[in-house]
Amino acid sequence: MLENIPEVKLGLVAVSRDCFPITLSERRRSAIAAAYSGPLYECPVTVENEGDMLKAVEDVKAAGCNALVVFLGNFGPETPETLIAKYFDGPCMYVGAAEGDGDLINGRGDAYCGMLNCSYNLGMRHLKGYIPSYPVGTAEDIAEMIADFVPVARAVIGVKNLKIITFGPRPQDFFACNAPIKGLYELGVEVEENSELDLLVSFQAHKDDPRIPDVCADMAAEMGEGRYYPDLLARMAQFELTLLDWAEEHKGARKYVAFADKCWPAFPSQFGFEPCYVNSRLAGRGIPVACEVDIYGALSEYIGACISQDAVTLLDINNSVPKSLYDAELSGKFDYKLTDTFMGFHCGNTPSCKMCADRAVKYQLIQNRLLENGGEPDFTRGTLEGDIAPGDITFYRLQCDSEGVLRSYIAQGEILPVATGSFGGIGVFAIHEMGRFYRHVLLEKRYPHHGAVAFGHHGKALFETFRLLGIGDIAYNRPASLPYPTENPFA
Repeated sequence: MLENIPEVKLGLVAVSRDCFPITLSERRRSAIAAAYSGPLYECPVTVENEGDMLKAVEDVKAAGCNALVVFLGNFGPETPETLIAKYFDGPCMYVGAAEGDGDLINGRGDAYCGMLNCSYNLGMRHLKGYIPSYPVGTAEDIAEMIADFVPVARAVIGVKNLKIITFGPRPQDFFACNAPIKGLYELGVEVEENSELDLLVSFQAHKDDPRIPDVCADMAAEMGEGRYYPDLLARMAQFELTLLDWAEEHKGARKYVAFADKCWPAFPSQFGFEPCYVNSRLAGRGIPVACEVDIYGALSEYIGACISQDAVTLLDINNSVPKSLYDAELSGKFDYKLTDTFMGFHCGNTPSCKMCADRAVKYQLIQNRLLENGGEPDFTRGTLEGDIAPGDITFYRLQCDSEGVLRSYIAQGEILPVATGSFGGIGVFAIHEMGRFYRHVLLEKRYPHHGAVAFGHHGKALFETFRLLGIGDIAYNRPASLPYPTENPFA
């Protein structure tokens, strides 16, 4: 399990309208607790009025709960049940009981109706509650809804307790990584912006840190002999300890941390290496380090780590797949058009656990051309290179646009088992209708070139997370049968 992400401690609170039998809600609540296979605290207080609501909230807080399932075992009292979301400091899911576990005289609960009033009341009070796509069901149905809610709750809790630490301004000509921090505050995320000099001073203070040899040994074991530069290990270990200590000393009132660092052009010459491999190691532990001071990239990565409970990465939506490669390796073998494919690339920040077996610490070819005139690599070494391992992925991003509006996109696809024949951390990505998505979402809505990658299909949880965070614009790769608003119907 990754560090730096929340553990969801879930509570179950039943509510009951006083003209319905309270035992109906209580019996149905216990059935849910029995049907759910994970840890779940069953609150003994059934809420019929505001006094009960306060007692229930106090009880679940004392039990250590940080997320709630509010269960309408019958119609439910709309005022007290919605006030739970106001007084409880954490995400709340609202669900209702389906009929069928008793007679329809004394055993009918009408939660199907009660959910309407519940939703209406949440809206009037400007309170956020998570309501599943079909929120009424049996105990077994609701147990499945709870399982779907847990990764969403984990991401929301993480975001509300996150600090993003940055070093340096956005690089020149990479203003696409620049975005208003207004959106961070709207989400409840804290940000701490620092100078690259602050990072350099801290790095120098870690020289001869007694922990360096252990980190060097861990790096060598991770990569394997012949796949790293032995003379670089101590400096990279020194940098890793610098970031970890900075996170611990600067998280302040927050529980979780992500970084967005300026990694070029000054970094390699002053620190003596490229930071990519170290960044990849932290990302593999649940502490994303976004390249090029991409604050919303770091935020996006962190959300994906919370949802997937797995390592994530940040890649350029980089280059098209050559037709010659498509014809030789993809055509007739995979159900994708050429325009469904592209290469996702970055210098070397993808965790080693998500790369093919031949990955190795190498040097940054582009920076070598720029900073070392294409000569023998020295301080441009330190990237983690190789093809990214094939498998399912979700490509996504949460972004604040130039007008201060939060928006997002999600597209599920896969990395194909095809050798790229290129450099960096790179893979052949395939997403159905990517060409149209590229034009009518990424270009049309002016997204930057960085996209976050979660390994596996996590679109459902990401979509629900963005909705619960209040993101109104959630784009996705539409099928050919569903045109985009900007798509020319005559083309």
